[in-house]
Formats: sequence, C-alpha cells, structure tokens
Amino acid sequence: MGCLYCTKLSSILKTILVFGAGKSATVLIDYLKTVCEQKQWQLIVADANLQQAQSKIGSSANAKAVELNVTAEDERRMLIEDANIVISLLPPHLHILVAKDCVAISRSLLTASYVDKDIKTLEAEIKSKELLFLCEMGLDPGIDHMSAMQLINTIKEKGGSITSFKSHCGGLVAPESDTNPWHYKISWNPRNIVMAGSAGAVYKQNNQIIQKPYNNVFEDCEELQIAALPPLAWYPNRDSLSYISLYKLEEATTFIRTTLRYADFCKGWDVIVDLGLTDEHDSEIIGRCKTFADWFEIKQFNVEQRDISFRMYLELYTEEASHETIMQQFDFLELNSLDALPAHAKCSADILQHRLEQKLALRPHDKDMIVMLHEIDYLHNEQQHSVKSSLVVFGDDNLQTAMAKTVGLPLGIAAKLILEEKLKLKGLHIPTHKEIYEPVLDELKLNGVSFTEKHLV
Repeated sequence: MGCLYCTKLSSILKTILVFGAGKSATVLIDYLKTVCEQKQWQLIVADANLQQAQSKIGSSANAKAVELNVTAEDERRMLIEDANIVISLLPPHLHILVAKDCVAISRSLLTASYVDKDIKTLEAEIKSKELLFLCEMGLDPGIDHMSAMQLINTIKEKGGSITSFKSHCGGLVAPESDTNPWHYKISWNPRNIVMAGSAGAVYKQNNQIIQKPYNNVFEDCEELQIAALPPLAWYPNRDSLSYISLYKLEEATTFIRTTLRYADFCKGWDVIVDLGLTDEHDSEIIGRCKTFADWFEIKQFNVEQRDISFRMYLELYTEEASHETIMQQFDFLELNSLDALPAHAKCSADILQHRLEQKLALRPHDKDMIVMLHEIDYLHNEQQHSVKSSLVVFGDDNLQTAMAKTVGLPLGIAAKLILEEKLKLKGLHIPTHKEIYEPVLDELKLNGVSFTEKHLV
C-alpha cells in the first residue's frame, strides 16, 4: 500500500491527490473516501509518515496511502501526474513545490492557506493553462470569505450600503474540555499557534489605518460575547486592508479581520511575545542552555536587560488584575522546570512549541470548538441596520475535531464540484465568487456547519 510505484492508476479513474495527513486532514479524508466510494473515484493520501496516512484512509477500497518526502521532486511529480486534482495540506512554505509542479503538469490545486507572493508569481501561467488554483479554502481563511460575501452581496442586492465590517474567527477548546489556565488546547498546526501575530497587523477603524507591530498585537484585546459562551477576546489578523477590494467594501469606514481567543489567553500570550519566547532567530542563546529553567531565565533577563524576578516583571509591565492568572499560566507550562531542553530545538520557538504540544494537547475525549462571528453595519433607506451572523461548531473528540471539519470540508466539497464540472472557474482565486460559495455553503449546511443571523435596526 505504501509503495510509490504501486500508485499508477487507470486513466479512466478520476483521482484526487492529498498531500498531508496531519491534524486538519481527518475529516477531509473521510469526506473524500465517501465521495470516491460513491463515484468510483480514487483517493491518494501522501505523507512523510506512512502510518499516519494509512490510519486516515483505513480499509477504504478506493484509497491508497503513500509515503513521500515532498522535497523528492521525481516522486512528487509522479504522484501529481497520476492525479486529476491536487489538495495540499502541507505547511504553507511547501505549497510552492506542489504548485510549480501542478502548473507544469496542468493540474488544478486547492489549499487552505493564504495566497502568498510565491503563488502569486504563478498567476499568469495558471490563467494561460486554464487551471483553477483555489487558495484560502478552509475555515479562516475560507468559510469566513464565503459566508461574509454571501451576507455582503445580500445586503447590497437590496440596496444597502455597508459602513462597518468586522469578521472574527477562532479555534478554541469547548467549555466542557477547558481544563487549563490558558483556556486553550491545540487542534491544528502547533507552529502556526506559536507564530500567530508575528507578521503584525494592519486594519481600518473609523476611517483610520491602524498598524500594530508584533509586540502590540495581543495588547488590550477587546472582548465580545457570543450566545452562551464565556467571554471571548479578539486580536487583529495580519493585513485586513488587502481584503477590502476583494470584498468590494471600499466605502466601509471600518474593516477588521480578527482571531478569537478566550480573554485570559491574550493576556498571557502578550507576555510570551514580550519575553521573546517565540523567537526563531536566537540559536546562539539555545546553545548555552541545558534545561527549560536555563532558557527561561536568559529570555526573562534578556528583555531590556531586566535583571528581575518573573513576578516583579509582571508587577512592572502588566496590569495588576492579571498577575495571578499569568503566573498560573506560566506555572502550568513549567517553563522553570529542570527538564532537559528537546534535542531538536534550534531556537526559542522550537522550545515553546515542544512545551505547548506537551501541556496543551487535546486528550482523547476532549472537544474543540470553532467560533465565527461577522458584525456588519449598513445603511438602507437612510436607516442604520446591523446584522450579526455567528457560527459555532463542536468537535466529537481529539481526532474528529471541529477544526478538521471546518478546514477539510470546504476543500473536499470544492474538489468534488470541480471533478463533477460544476465549478468551471479558472485562474488563481479565493472563494469570494458566488459560483464557489453558494454550492459550498449549501453542502456545509448539510454537514452541520451553518450560521445563525440576528438583525437589529
């Protein structure tokens, strides 16, 4: 089953190739197995960990698992040649390897990742070869684009003019599984969690452009309330401004895209960032450390040469009401432990990721939770209106997670629509087109992913 050279398929079969079998792939693969069994298509799942890929496909007669080092060009290209369509759930920096091959071999590509500058360089070739490269086709980005555009277009079609747009989304732990002071457990790529906010943020608020560098992203996060959930807080996402034209909301005085967390998380993570615990460029420090305590002491004292205790640091640099909560968070991570540092660690981000994966793991029966909220203000017939559209999805356990469902299903549905020739769009796109979002959102509803709207006048 794992032999690369056993994957040659009859040209009659339609074949879907998935690169990556990690945390976010579970529900996608389950969905595609069902579709392939119904339509007698073929599914290939390629991953560096053959056992992981095999565990995801199970005993499906229409699926194969393949062990693959994605940097092995000949093997990677051979798999792509055997596919009709390719889905990449690889780490974002590896998408370009697959993308270049897809262009060369003339295969359409789907990813849940942001369109980056490398993918953009392929745009002309994608268009000339009449391929569809559909990026940002997961949860956030993905379902956020589709649900927002459906709302925006509905408002505009009835003559409304949108003045404010805020879109919030977060992958969280469900309240019944919330058992640590961070109020967070890992349900997706842990490196993305470690580096969240590192690119800073820029957005539009009350007709002003607000820019936040990395060390300010998690400061003073605003709170909001959704249904009966505990209070949540948001921090701004990367570059919101680039989506204003894509959403056709140039007239809006406020445009913000954010990530949701429980409020205490943002307060603790602000300290994580301030101490430099997410640094990817401090290898010279790591060489001087043997234990977590060695590392934490150096990082603590290295910030503006603060030769003080951690509690004194909190008293000087954080609000008093948060001191005990942050102490509990750091005690929970045991960053002062005499445990040896992980042998593979080359920088602080590696060390922190290792600790988070140990301490914030989903247990087998834990449930995660996806929360999304669009807040839109608009004028209609010279009257001010507001709409709040919210989505809450719960996972079943630590494998069938809400994150895997909401990242994977849009990709799977889009792949099916393309192979059925019901989605004929060509070029490099994100899912802001009605041709994409209408059928995908309709099928998501059938799978329990649906929004609740509240209108105010």
